[in-house]
Amino acid sequence: MNTTTFEGTVENGQIRLPANVHLPERTRVYVTIPGHEVSSPAYVGSPRLANPAQAVEFRKEVIQEAPDAGL
Repeated sequence: MNTTTFEGTVENGQIRLPANVHLPERTRVYVTIPGHEVSSPAYVGSPRLANPAQAVEFRKEVIQEAPDAGL
């Protein structure tokens, strides 16, 4: 893959290249931003048991109530 580097600026959310740079429509480009770090989104993982053998302690029990229970 051949690469060429141009310096541009961002104006109103659009990347502006120098006036003498003309690229064909739908040209694939890659943007490298020097000196800028993008923070990664927070990751909320699923809880895990330290000891999988303890999973039996979290077993659910379904209790069937009578149809007129408190109504």
